[in-house]
Amino acid sequence: MEEIRVTSWTDLQERLYDRSWYQPHGRFRAPFAFRGVANRAYAPRTSLQRLGGRYPTLEDPLLRNFRKYAASSEVPRDSTWNWLAVAQHHGLPTRLLDWSYSPNVALHFATEQFDDFGVDGHILAIDFIACGSLLPSGLKRILEKEGALLFTAEMLNQYAKTLDEFDRNVAREGGHCVAFFEPPSLDERIVNQAALFSFLSSPTVELDEWLERQAPGLARRIVIPACLKWEIRDKLDMANVTERVIYPGIDGLSRWLQRYYSPNHKIEIDGVIWEIQEMHDGRIVVEYQGERREITSRDDGQWWDLTKDHAIIVRPRKR
Repeated sequence: MEEIRVTSWTDLQERLYDRSWYQPHGRFRAPFAFRGVANRAYAPRTSLQRLGGRYPTLEDPLLRNFRKYAASSEVPRDSTWNWLAVAQHHGLPTRLLDWSYSPNVALHFATEQFDDFGVDGHILAIDFIACGSLLPSGLKRILEKEGALLFTAEMLNQYAKTLDEFDRNVAREGGHCVAFFEPPSLDERIVNQAALFSFLSSPTVELDEWLERQAPGLARRIVIPACLKWEIRDKLDMANVTERVIYPGIDGLSRWLQRYYSPNHKIEIDGVIWEIQEMHDGRIVVEYQGERREITSRDDGQWWDLTKDHAIIVRPRKR
């Protein structure tokens, strides 16, 4: 997979919107789904896979009991795919991965928690249209019949009524695949996040593994240096990409206000609290008792004191 480490806010914007011209429509309509991750070390593993142990055997019981105990009014229509979307939306471990059409929403998730500002993050961008070209013929025919680029729950239901049936049908047509589908507009949160989901035709196959084996050119990882996170977060706030919008309601409002009014201009360097004075070109100028230093984070993830020319340990603020 192509990996790009950006050097500035401007460079980041260029990379996020690169290759977004879509000639069939004659418009800027990016074929990419974006996923923001706070720590670049985190692989795109599903919440089901993160359970560990005998997680493949838990997929059916988890969803079965979720459907049993959840109110039927939670889903617009009774189908596995609608129930999966609702379950993922409310935190049940599933084989789905969350994505967004919006690169800014992905940036929000990569910079939402200040506790992660000491490490590099990344944005994973995957060409979901190109992924569609690798689907088995049965799924391709459904997209072609509907004139669509990705699935709805109703379209997936034409191919398979259950996850097991989906996996078996894909296996009969040869190999594994990644499918993208848009969840129903369950609430404002899904709408505001411009959300879509991906899933593989097996609970055990990981996305990185599939991409490396089947389609290494369909995705790219845009690495966000730790030293850029402060600037990105502030500029997203200026653009109104905040918890108040991403999580509509009182809870999202409270999360936004708590973060917005936290003393995030302070940064802990080797156990001493410095104040951020300015940022430019991927560098941060800090001050402590009249002394100024310039720091940055390097390609290997190590923070570096450019003034004193040595490695340092950085935390966003004293806990």
